[in-house]
Amino acid sequence: MTYTATATDEPARQHLRQFTIIRSIVLGFFWCAFAASFWLPSLALPHNQLLSILVVFSGIHLFTLARLAHTLPVSNLEFFIQLLLDVLCLNLVFYFSGGATNPFVSYLLVPVCISAATLPWRYTWIITSLCVAAYSLLLFFHVSLPIFMLDHVHMQSQLNWHIVGMWINFFVSAVLITYFVVKMANSLRQQQERINNMREDELRNEQVIAVATLAAGAAHEINTPLATMTVLLAELRAQYGDNADLTEDLQLLSRQVDQCAKSLQHIVQDASAARLGQLKQLRIADYYRSILDRWQLMRPDVHYTLSAASDLDQHIIRYDSRLDHAIINLLNNAADASPEQIGIVITLDEQDLIWTISDTGTGIQPAVSALLGKASISTKENGLGLGMLLSHTTINRYGGRVIQIANNPRGTVTTIRLPLKNSQE
Repeated sequence: MTYTATATDEPARQHLRQFTIIRSIVLGFFWCAFAASFWLPSLALPHNQLLSILVVFSGIHLFTLARLAHTLPVSNLEFFIQLLLDVLCLNLVFYFSGGATNPFVSYLLVPVCISAATLPWRYTWIITSLCVAAYSLLLFFHVSLPIFMLDHVHMQSQLNWHIVGMWINFFVSAVLITYFVVKMANSLRQQQERINNMREDELRNEQVIAVATLAAGAAHEINTPLATMTVLLAELRAQYGDNADLTEDLQLLSRQVDQCAKSLQHIVQDASAARLGQLKQLRIADYYRSILDRWQLMRPDVHYTLSAASDLDQHIIRYDSRLDHAIINLLNNAADASPEQIGIVITLDEQDLIWTISDTGTGIQPAVSALLGKASISTKENGLGLGMLLSHTTINRYGGRVIQIANNPRGTVTTIRLPLKNSQE
């Protein structure tokens, strides 16, 4: 099973696509105003300089449209650079068209709003600082246009206060927009992330419940054939008691059937105990030895090295059997990847018990790694894809987590963190 993210899944790409629509409208307005200036001689625009700026601005816009036609991912940094280019071009246009006296100079707040709503706060504060600094400079350095000159020939003091008031208004507006919009955007993103996590948890729980239901049904159905086999094997042993070889084989089969029946009984008892909150208790050293002993009986062909902290005897872990199966399943995955070489390190980190399982297999593809523990997925030819799902779910419900990263130079490192404080509550 493979999963590839489509380009439309990227928030930054969607933001950039919407931003190009806004930029198209602004460029259309600028070109119309530039064309109209030839019929309004009173504007006295510096046409050569503005034409150069508008050509460069339009070229950036066309390049962005061509960029969006490709499937390469769009990052937040790229979107931030696009906003910076817009701020630069806008300030050049305003510089040659009246500066801060241009009534459309307040459009500099638009990049601030867009950045605040879509980008991390550090990018937004850079955009805000640049726009405020540019507006401050445009108050004093610009190409004046007669049409935008204020008629305050005899009211120089009022003109100064008007300019100061314009600057304060722009500064306060930019800071307030940056602060509050960033806060609201972060809250919305966090809320959406929580909703997505809840949906994933609900889907995973539904899958686990479905597996548990099938397992309970299978256990109930298996119990009857096992009882029948026990009776038949007893009759066969009594009937062929004079055949030593056959009797030995029948006794072996009887022991295997008894073991299956006991395993089913233990599963039911452990499930009932876990549902009632009845947990087992062991020293951590005894606990990990019991798990490794059981695992070695299942996989005697696997070679591994063990490194355990010396203070594990001093701590207690409370658990139920589901945690055993989750850890054993992760050990089996490592054994399937590289049975000839597995490294196991067991340590304590403050209040966490940490298992680090290293293998030298082929590793996990990033697309698959993103789905592990969230859906039924298997990289094995005959795998069902349930082991990793159940392991992640069990450890997460215990309060821990599973982290899988690439091993150097090859393979996978699986880290299991189990909080001891949760086991003692």
